[in-house]
Amino acid sequence: MASRTPSPTAARAARNPAPDRAGAAAGERPRRRLSVDERREQLIAVALELFSVRPPEEVSIDDIAAAAGASRPLVYHYFPGKQAIYEESLRRAGRELAGRFEEPPEGPLSERLYRVMGRYLDFVQSHGPGFAALLRGGSVAASAGTSAVIDEVRRAAHDQILSHLAIPSPSPGLRLTVRAWIANAEITSLEWLAERSVPLEELQLHLVQEFVAALTLTAAREPALAAELAAFFADERPDGPTGRLVRDLAGLFAVPGIAEAVTALATAPSPSSDGPSPQATD
Repeated sequence: MASRTPSPTAARAARNPAPDRAGAAAGERPRRRLSVDERREQLIAVALELFSVRPPEEVSIDDIAAAAGASRPLVYHYFPGKQAIYEESLRRAGRELAGRFEEPPEGPLSERLYRVMGRYLDFVQSHGPGFAALLRGGSVAASAGTSAVIDEVRRAAHDQILSHLAIPSPSPGLRLTVRAWIANAEITSLEWLAERSVPLEELQLHLVQEFVAALTLTAAREPALAAELAAFFADERPDGPTGRLVRDLAGLFAVPGIAEAVTALATAPSPSSDGPSPQATD
């Protein structure tokens, strides 16, 4: 029988066999085109990740575009420049950080603050370089917008701490104590970020104990707050941050000479208002 010459269609099929359907099904699906809102959210997320590991002045629009798998013009389509995307990223991070101060009002106060500070320090550790540059005032990306974000986080932290104290009318002195402690927590945690000189859990404990000490000192000057402090100490547990602080102080007073010196200071008569001041000289 004479052989048949294959048709042009059959010849093309032989040269270009159809792809295996099962293999095609198992392969990657075509990328779905992102909506306008989705693309903007993606750019913010990518930028925040970059700003979290590098100071903002070291991140460029090209870096953000490359990390997002987008073009430079596309980034500019959504944001007028790096400063705009930095501020938006910071606002997102600021909301997250403020949320970490939220804690159910249950259990001893120092243990609640211990959990709060654990979340705060975890955030500092995860977003270190960018926030360190901003909080130290050394970032060229710092602006009125970024400062407003940080101030909002501080206000949220201040309000959350006062809500945990549950004092109906906080005095100016107490508000100042809380603000000073928040500032101290910022400075201390950023110094730790640069040096890592102590374990993170140790820093977490020290910051909470410093707040308890500052609160106690403020109460020593304000009788109304001192009355509230009795309930605070009664609610604390021996193995909590406050209980451990009290034991440390008791151990300090056991050091020869310290208890006697402190007792002498506490029992000495106060100088008369008409007498010379401690700085007076002949």
